[in-house]
Amino acid sequence: MRMMLKFSLPVERGTRFRDGSLGKVIETIMTKLKLEAAYFGPTDGKRGGMLFVDLAEPSQIIEVVEPFFPNYNAEVHIVPR
Repeated sequence: MRMMLKFSLPVERGTRFRDGSLGKVIETIMTKLKLEAAYFGPTDGKRGGMLFVDLAEPSQIIEVVEPFFPNYNAEVHIVPR
């Protein structure tokens, strides 16, 4: 099941991108799920991006979105493609 995950980070949390912690989260997701593509840029005045992934099962959605919540308070939208 191909999915597009669109995320945006609140401005104060988005500054963690500079210390490398967000990059590590994205890298972990990319390695684990073998993303088809990833794009990063401003989203509604916040840091954000889109990740494109082909999931074997719908239950993998939790694996993809969970890292964005505890430390980053991200807004996440998942759209089937």
